[in-house]
Amino acid sequence: MTNATRVYTTLDNWIAHEAIPCSLASRPDFNAAVDTVIDSLGDEVTLLGFGEALHGGEELLVLRNQLFQRLVEAHGYSAIAIESSFPRGPLVNEYVLGRGPASYEAVQDTGFSHGFGTFEANRELVEWMRQYNADPAHPTKLQFYGFDSPTDIIADSPRQTLHFALDYLSERDEDLGQEYRKRIDPLLGQDADWENPAAALDPTQAIGRSPEATALRIETEELIAELRVRRPELVAKSDESRYREAVHYAVVAQQLLHYHATLAQPSEQRQARLLGIRAAMMAENLAYIVSREQGRGNVLVFAHNSHLKRGKVQWGNETLSWWPVGSHLHELFGRRYAVIGSAVGSSPANGIDQPEAGTLEARFTSAPGPVRFIPTHQGQGLPTEEMAALPIRSGSQKNRSYEPLGAQSFTDFDWFAVLDTTAYNGWGHF
Repeated sequence: MTNATRVYTTLDNWIAHEAIPCSLASRPDFNAAVDTVIDSLGDEVTLLGFGEALHGGEELLVLRNQLFQRLVEAHGYSAIAIESSFPRGPLVNEYVLGRGPASYEAVQDTGFSHGFGTFEANRELVEWMRQYNADPAHPTKLQFYGFDSPTDIIADSPRQTLHFALDYLSERDEDLGQEYRKRIDPLLGQDADWENPAAALDPTQAIGRSPEATALRIETEELIAELRVRRPELVAKSDESRYREAVHYAVVAQQLLHYHATLAQPSEQRQARLLGIRAAMMAENLAYIVSREQGRGNVLVFAHNSHLKRGKVQWGNETLSWWPVGSHLHELFGRRYAVIGSAVGSSPANGIDQPEAGTLEARFTSAPGPVRFIPTHQGQGLPTEEMAALPIRSGSQKNRSYEPLGAQSFTDFDWFAVLDTTAYNGWGHF
């Protein structure tokens, strides 16, 4: 990190010496700030996280777009993964690569989960990637991924992910593929039964522990084993990349069935367990994405701060806690994973008032801006007593996804990106 050996007697001194001001309206200044951040992280980083302090902040998405563009242009990045369903991502990626649908409108609903495809900044990101890829001067084509598990709010049926793996197997060995399909398809039943929204709160409405679902879990394990046993044969009949993709889809189906089984199990820890399973699935999707990009370039991952931070997530006075994606990535990648957490000063549109005196957000936004990057140094060289006594700013009056900074944020993130304000882009958290 820059100036990692410097010792600061106050947090205000740290901010005054190390905050890097810039503006989204000035690309040279913004790009120079990004270059400083990336240079400080070193050459080991292959997966860079950028966390958003809240869903629905328009300028946070604009910052992400400009960050990714600079990473592509100057720092060897070849892909972005966003907090959207992993199985849906290929629909957008086909559009980015100039294949498939001819318009963004054709993929904005089917290619994204959570309604993220309606965001103007997401359209701008995808269109920029498509335009970049269309230029023959760029031999490395950019890739778009979703990395979220297909479980948020309503858990998907395992049909799509299982059929992806079955189709791959059938194309290489039709008889064997049909054999597995005859055993698996009757157990799938109706997608509506898997995707019953009432199951999110009522385990008696979930079918994940029915005899058919239990048998399907066994058949899915058999399918994964078959794919792995036949690796040399299947790779020879396709290629290593397509083989690994098929195996990963089968593993996603296995994880999804585990999620459905947990949905159907009454427990005081049910919600925390489900959130932990989702986080682990997201981390494994990212590990797969990084391996897929190996030799092509590095990956930027974009999601909420609470997903990408290293420390444990705790909700409701610590009654609900789980290990988020970032903690898994820290174990999987070590120094190859780095993460920038974001914050905003105020956002009237999101119900976020001016930060209270003494909070990190108040201190940051008193420094030059309207955007500033600042390294955390993992808290090293900073006044520990002052960090421990930091007040936490009040939450949003409207946006339940808003997450303020605190003492733990110094070890959760490697850098902060702080904006004076952000508009609301219409996402449904209000």
